[in-house]
Amino acid sequence: MDFSLKQLAAATMMMASLAAFSTAAHATITPQQSAVILKTFSDTHVTDFRQFLGALAKSELAQKDNLGPTISAFLDNKALAPEQQNEIYRLLGLYTRLKYGKAATDTLRELVAIPTVNLDDVPQYENPQFLKIADKIKDLAKAFNLNFRNIDNRVYEVSLEGSGDEVVGIHAHADVVPVTPENWVLKDGTQLDPFKVTLIGDRMYGRGTEDDKNGIVVAMYAMKVIKEEQLPLARNFKLLIDTTEETSGDAIPYYFEHNPVPNYNLALDGGYPVVIAEKGYGTVMATFARRKGEGQGAEIVSLTGGMATNQIPSTSVATLVTDKPAELAASLNKAGAEYAKRNGGDFEVNAKVVGKDVVLTVTGVSAHSSEPESGVNPVARMLDFISSVDGPIALKHNHITDAAHYAADNWGLDYKGGKLGVGFADDFMGPLTTSLTFVGLDDKALKLAVNLRVPKGKSPEALKAQIAEKLTAWSKSQQVPVSFEYSIAEPMYRNPEGEWVKALLAVASENLGMEHTYGTSAGATSVHELPNGVQFGLAMPDVKYTGHTDNEFKTVEQFMLDLQIVTEMMARVGQLPKL
Repeated sequence: MDFSLKQLAAATMMMASLAAFSTAAHATITPQQSAVILKTFSDTHVTDFRQFLGALAKSELAQKDNLGPTISAFLDNKALAPEQQNEIYRLLGLYTRLKYGKAATDTLRELVAIPTVNLDDVPQYENPQFLKIADKIKDLAKAFNLNFRNIDNRVYEVSLEGSGDEVVGIHAHADVVPVTPENWVLKDGTQLDPFKVTLIGDRMYGRGTEDDKNGIVVAMYAMKVIKEEQLPLARNFKLLIDTTEETSGDAIPYYFEHNPVPNYNLALDGGYPVVIAEKGYGTVMATFARRKGEGQGAEIVSLTGGMATNQIPSTSVATLVTDKPAELAASLNKAGAEYAKRNGGDFEVNAKVVGKDVVLTVTGVSAHSSEPESGVNPVARMLDFISSVDGPIALKHNHITDAAHYAADNWGLDYKGGKLGVGFADDFMGPLTTSLTFVGLDDKALKLAVNLRVPKGKSPEALKAQIAEKLTAWSKSQQVPVSFEYSIAEPMYRNPEGEWVKALLAVASENLGMEHTYGTSAGATSVHELPNGVQFGLAMPDVKYTGHTDNEFKTVEQFMLDLQIVTEMMARVGQLPKL
């Protein structure tokens, strides 16, 4: 009988019972060695894992990198040392990348092409695009010989069964943040379709390539390979695909009202190597009732900003009505140039006459609201600019000028709460951040959201009371009628312990050549309130996250690394005697 991963699992369990197994063992295959193996076999057809190992064993690479003994022991049904076992898992990840890299990329293209954006007045579970992606994931699961359940169109569950009772939940999500298609333009003028993967160089542009359809794809292909290679797992894996992660966040709680919570949970929706802390997510929503313009001058009749509270857009646009459009545009452009120069010069203020109106545009740099430092917020700059020219340029006062003065006086261009005097920081998790994001304007009111990311160090109740006291005092002193809604969640902090977390850290840091330390994140994921919940990729720290930005992209190389790493992780965690 061929020696397969089944025999490897048996050997692993036997060694554990003899106290010879050490989960702290590292694989000795370096990223540089992995790159050479991938290059050597890039044009070679691999049929299955054993065939790949046999070919590798015959190459000079095996002898040069001292992989011969590991491969021979595996193929000859001999006991493996802990380091050898982990080398086999690493080679399984490389094999998956070689075997299914192109197929996985094609699947990502198919999922991105389904515009799973929230629709106003349509529950997510009735949204036709989510019904479509549910069918696509179901068909994939069936083709991969994996179990699939659709939990009332809220969560799609793909499972890989093991022999034990423990369940490891892998979290990803199918919904994406909204797009402004006209803003998806590269610096050279190339117009992109947000819902079509466009490959330019090594970048795959498209909404969901980074956040988070890539996570769905790599997890499913990892499960496929483990199933094909008949690796008998010591525990079960469940891929839980959320449909409301970017909006209401009620799908995962709904799932757990009807299903048990996994013993261990990891989100493929954050950063490498392993993130053990997440800031609390908060929102300060200000509502300004519509009111007719008072006084003399131009009137601002419309304003745009982010389409979601967790999204800093690349532009903010205001429309002004005036009987002297050319004169107003000239004044705004002069004031705008001075304002931009005075405030860093890294954004543009432009006014132009369109018909009888003046359209004022502030252009910044889009970003995920959890990383305001990586962008240049045009919403904050638009509102602060309007506030600064109210007086030097005659403007009628209405709900939009009210919002502008509110934003300028309390939040300004600072994104750490300094203007309001509520800033604080944690040594590990970093500072409180505050980002003016969502602008919603209808026939009744203007809504303006500030997105908060809150570290540990101050309770949500204390922070909420502090902010409310200051904003209420401002409203009274300025006699501006405004109502506020506050929501602030507790930050997440895990004490990293357990063999499974150590294994996660080893797999990611070794493959990526990273420091062997745990990380923190400003982004909140679906594991925030779940037991044993951590983030495991799929973004690199210290690299700008493009998930909520215009021109979102994932590099081909990083996507392939994700596929490789997640496969190795599942094989290794699945075989640990104890988590």
